Amino acid sequence: MSRLWGVLVALVLIGCLGIIPPAGADRNRDPKYNEDEYAAFYTPPEPLPPGQPGDLIRTDPSRLVLEPSGQLGAIMATGTRIMYRSIDARGNPMAVTGTYFEPFNDWPGHGPRPLIVYGPGTQGQGDQCAPSRQFNQGIHFAPYLDIAFNYEELFVSTMVARGFAIVMTDYQGLGTPGVHTYVNRVAEGNAMIDAARAAMRLPDTSLNPDGPLAFWGYSQGGGAAASAAELAPAHAPELHVVGSYAGAPPADLEELFPYADGSALVGVVGYALNSVIATYPEFADVIRSTLTPRGEDLLAKVADQCIAETATKFMFRHLQPYFNEDITQLVNEEPFRTLFAMQRIGRLRPNSPVLINSNRFDPLVPWTGANQLGRDWCAQGVDVEFRTNEQPPFLNKLVINHALPMLVDGEAAMQWIADRFNGLPTSPNCGQF
Repeated sequence: MSRLWGVLVALVLIGCLGIIPPAGADRNRDPKYNEDEYAAFYTPPEPLPPGQPGDLIRTDPSRLVLEPSGQLGAIMATGTRIMYRSIDARGNPMAVTGTYFEPFNDWPGHGPRPLIVYGPGTQGQGDQCAPSRQFNQGIHFAPYLDIAFNYEELFVSTMVARGFAIVMTDYQGLGTPGVHTYVNRVAEGNAMIDAARAAMRLPDTSLNPDGPLAFWGYSQGGGAAASAAELAPAHAPELHVVGSYAGAPPADLEELFPYADGSALVGVVGYALNSVIATYPEFADVIRSTLTPRGEDLLAKVADQCIAETATKFMFRHLQPYFNEDITQLVNEEPFRTLFAMQRIGRLRPNSPVLINSNRFDPLVPWTGANQLGRDWCAQGVDVEFRTNEQPPFLNKLVINHALPMLVDGEAAMQWIADRFNGLPTSPNCGQF
């Protein structure tokens, strides 16, 4: 679930600007890259200090650049790297990192400055892929294909210029020790919610501790935002959530398998399986028993990769050779059926309006799952506006129609969020989609 088109465009631009290091370059020779500094910040204290979800563990100023030198411009905000407490999918306390953006510009709307809690899309599973590192570095590179461009800065730059404060989580295990629990709805939802709490507790910001906030995300981030929206009423009833934007949310992971098969992003299935094994180790042996040696190799390799490398090395491959059983039957067998059901979003009730966007011809995160999420919430009386993008099929295995709607629909979604902060009426369309 990634915006591959944005990644590809970014790589082309980077190449045109001549800022990709030569093949023999080493990331540790970059004067802006200091592995010891990163290790010191991203290694949580052991044990974690006493506290509650959202409590800050440590903070650090963060440079915010578009590329490593900082010569091509910067994000119009002051950056603060944060580590904060949250709760994983098993109810255990965990440390999560992220970035808070304090805008230079005033908020032009009504009321106090609002906070957007931003769930990033697929970055990868290696620690070097963490968005908080990417905002600090601009571009990550290590030989030979370990390259990452922080495509989320496309929206972050626009949002802070318009006066929105932002906090972006890295999610569990991305940057910090352990496996990134990719598309685990509870871990991601809690990380989003507790990032909001952490931002509100930062000193010397323009935020009102009781001020309004909204959850935002697309693709993996859309699922995280949707999960946060429905978990927040119970997990953090004190937060003033005024709305949530869930773009292309992977609400039903079972539907994704046939869509990912043979696509440029088939490798994300490896991320998901690593996540399941790390979160639910009681199922590890039975899951691994279904894998062929190629399947085990996939899981081992993608565990340390960012999305560009995973796409480059595994694109267009089919899933069946990774499994020793028929994949179409396997997803309907235990423990996979139970595991898929545990990740289903839509069974809990958000207590604020939600905008869902989905392309009817999305070749990676199917429209049907996003649509069913909207229906499930409507049935519970949630204020839902569901918007369908009708971009016709185009180069489906390159997942173009998953990537482009992020950009096509993003401006309208930003306006929808601004309307929530400004107290304007919503336009729910339950029963019409």
